[in-house]
Amino acid sequence: MKHRAFVFGLIVIAIVFGVDQWTKALAIDGLSNPFRVIEVTPFMNFVLAWNPGVSFGLFQGQAPWVMIAVTAAITIGFGVWMWRTRDSMLRLALALIVGGAIGNLVDRLRHGAVTDFIDLHVAGYHWPVFNIADSAITVGAALLLIDSLFGGKKSAR
Repeated sequence: MKHRAFVFGLIVIAIVFGVDQWTKALAIDGLSNPFRVIEVTPFMNFVLAWNPGVSFGLFQGQAPWVMIAVTAAITIGFGVWMWRTRDSMLRLALALIVGGAIGNLVDRLRHGAVTDFIDLHVAGYHWPVFNIADSAITVGAALLLIDSLFGGKKSAR
């Protein structure tokens, strides 16, 4: 049963990674030559941006190998945690985080920065541009928080 549940986590990781890389390739191809902004809705644009830092542009001054090493270490740690847990919501949360982290890690290795392209804005305020991997990491972190607050003691921590 544990192996079947872990395989589910691997499938989630593969889906997040695949969709993330596919949408980033579409963004690079469709938004870079010539550079353009595509208005999708009155509150969302597609625009190509390169993020050498982490979420929301934090730590942009760090050496690229530091970002790669930290991301890889966290990803491995969360993967081991996913393998050990028996809690399905925790496994889903970790799989979303790992899938997103791998997607952004591949970008760092391939391009030296993360490909972002989703620009949300309301009343003149723009959130930092993000991608599918960032969304998966955010949802996974929210589920992780929910599990830690309401999940009880059923998961292996």
